Amino acid sequence: MTVLDLPPGSGVPRSSARDPVMDERSRGRIGYGLVVCGLALLPWLVVLATGVLVDSARESLTWVGLDSLEAVGLVTTGLLVLRSDPRRALGASATAALLLADAWFDTTTATSGTDLISALAMAVGVELPLAVLCVVLTVRALPAAPARARTKIAPRRPCPQGAEAPPCG
Repeated sequence: MTVLDLPPGSGVPRSSARDPVMDERSRGRIGYGLVVCGLALLPWLVVLATGVLVDSARESLTWVGLDSLEAVGLVTTGLLVLRSDPRRALGASATAALLLADAWFDTTTATSGTDLISALAMAVGVELPLAVLCVVLTVRALPAAPARARTKIAPRRPCPQGAEAPPCG
């Protein structure tokens, strides 16, 4: 059993043919779509690693690191969606945070002109929609909250008086 395996008897199916959250067609589209998006980042990582678009090696390493984490998150989340694994919420929430951070840093560090326009286009057209999808996957994968049990609260007893009485709290 690895760290990511569910404990036996946890009541959460590892993988099931019937996912209560989404049907098989949606699951396939979303899962394969996320995997393809993650793999599509690989050529972009090569461009970033060569340093053509950035000013320094340190800046190149920063962007390669962030985009690599996004690619891993997208592929992992896609594979967990395909397996109907409830742990997809973990990958989806982390990936959403990375995509939001990338959109923020792309737009705020872009210089004016075409650099800013392309950063805004990537944010609005790719990063933010993927982040929203990941947030939706996270919320829908969370287990439903159990109905609150109605318990009868026992009336409080008065505190005993006197020097020999135990402290009352």
